[in-house]
Amino acid sequence: GLNRNIVQCLNDFNIPLYLSHTVTDIRGKERLTGVTIAEVDVNKNPIPGTEKDIECDTLLLSCGLIPENELSIGAGVTISPATSGPVVSNLFETSVPGIFACGNVLHVHDLVDNVSEESAKAGKSAASYVKNKNRTEPEMIHVQDGNGVRGTVPQRICSVTDEDIQLMFRLTDVYRNATVIAECGGKEIARKRSMIFTPGEMIVLPIRRDNCENFCGNTITVRIEGEKEHG
Repeated sequence: GLNRNIVQCLNDFNIPLYLSHTVTDIRGKERLTGVTIAEVDVNKNPIPGTEKDIECDTLLLSCGLIPENELSIGAGVTISPATSGPVVSNLFETSVPGIFACGNVLHVHDLVDNVSEESAKAGKSAASYVKNKNRTEPEMIHVQDGNGVRGTVPQRICSVTDEDIQLMFRLTDVYRNATVIAECGGKEIARKRSMIFTPGEMIVLPIRRDNCENFCGNTITVRIEGEKEHG
């Protein structure tokens, strides 16, 4: 998760954090009395001999979050297999003209501030759609995930746009001393460097709107370069 959550929720209370571990046994009848955890290998399989017993009376399981996509599926919009939310343009318009998606319907956010920001942009785009219903569809630049990147939103960018673009995505692993890069047509159009990137933190990569004007019909690839952290 976010570094501040690790500090405020774990470090401040001296709660240990075991990465690359899983629960292999749960004990108790009327009430939980303990669990056994073990380290896992690169294939997520428990490593024999690394078991550790922990006495406890409660076990919380985090099974991941996906967008609330029931309405989106019912409306027939295209769903991204990476985010489980709608495929959208930078205007937050889905594959069905006139239907817009944002916030946790689109992809799971870290901060409510980002949800509010997306909703304002989507609302503005929806209002513009209503006012200009007979508009000409702009040419699109497709966006795809590259090395170490998963779930980039938006997946399509209008070749002519009035505002800079914000690509949002997560990484598949922890990276240190790394750089995320957006490329199109063999040219680097944006980059962002950090001492550490984690899968639990949404990355925002700004792209200047004038960098999109010359790439009609091309594909933007978002990838990461850097040292992957193991263990």
